[in-house]
Amino acid sequence: MAEKQRVLIVDDDANIAELISLYLTKECYETKIVLDGEEALRVFPVFKPHIVLLDLMLPGIDGYQVCRELRTSSQVPIIMLSAKGEIFDKVLGLELGADDYMIKPFDSKELVARVKAVLRRYQTPLAAAPALGSDHQQGEYVEYPGLIVNLTNYSVIYQGQSIDMPPKELELLYFLASSPNQVFTREQLLDHIWGYEYIGGTRTVDVHIKRMREKIKDNDNWALTTVWGIGYKFEVKQ
Repeated sequence: MAEKQRVLIVDDDANIAELISLYLTKECYETKIVLDGEEALRVFPVFKPHIVLLDLMLPGIDGYQVCRELRTSSQVPIIMLSAKGEIFDKVLGLELGADDYMIKPFDSKELVARVKAVLRRYQTPLAAAPALGSDHQQGEYVEYPGLIVNLTNYSVIYQGQSIDMPPKELELLYFLASSPNQVFTREQLLDHIWGYEYIGGTRTVDVHIKRMREKIKDNDNWALTTVWGIGYKFEVKQ
């Protein structure tokens, strides 16, 4: 029997947490509820969740700090839950490493759908990605000098080293690199990478590009280029 996927639910409202757990349990997920940030950080390495549902307004350590702490050691996908719907709050959550952001109150069925969508994108752990050799050329991949992006096993090899990159960043990089020198607007990138399930604004694309640039630097042969007033392109230099 396949192992159940584990969901860590971090919310100080026990009623909301129990409702989320009920819906996810019906979908055959294993859930664990914690009510504050400190407990979340204690439980995380023991429970080893496949995904974290993280409320922002927690007593003590808030959700932003929990996300920041988790990102120092793990790339497990995180969906932030919050009654705060301002663009600033969404952008801050994404900059700290969240994969999605849902505004309370939300429909439980939509939450389940988003959990499934994020987990589908976050396939095998990056630790299982091949290092070098012929295996990296299996499946869907693009390759440039010093860079290999493999969409099949969700791995990025940069300058001979495996790079930790969350699914959305990797998919965005792969999409751009698959169409070298083609300019895409932020709206086009949102549609291709986030699709119908995402309700955020185009600033999301900027945040992900910024995070990608922190991990991979421009090469003499290629670059992630901003086309001012329009969007971005993966520029291959002649």
